[in-house]
Amino acid sequence: MKPADSTAPSQRQLRVGELIRHALAEILARGEIADPDIDGVIITVPEVRMSPDLKHALCLVMPLGGKNTDKVIIGLERSSRWLRGKVARKVNLKFAAELHFRLDSRYEDDDRVTELLKAPDIAKDLGGES
Repeated sequence: MKPADSTAPSQRQLRVGELIRHALAEILARGEIADPDIDGVIITVPEVRMSPDLKHALCLVMPLGGKNTDKVIIGLERSSRWLRGKVARKVNLKFAAELHFRLDSRYEDDDRVTELLKAPDIAKDLGGES
């Protein structure tokens, strides 16, 4: 996927991303993928970001418990063509979007920022201490 644009995604990008997210989550929940790195792993799909031309989908995923994340991403990338076909049958679009998988690290980033804000030096600057 190309580098992020400074503009916000269009309504169509958001809508198509949500359709693909639902379809992908359903496929993963059913455990239809026959890949040893994914077999038996519960994977959540919190967000799918679409390119402006709707031909590329960046799928943010997180395995339950956050374990074996590298193996899961490799397994999903290896199965991306098969997943693309399954998603294309569920989501009726002119083109089947190419699926790219990345680990969703937003929650860890949020925790790290929260811990930084609680640090004594930062809390003092924010008015947390008198």
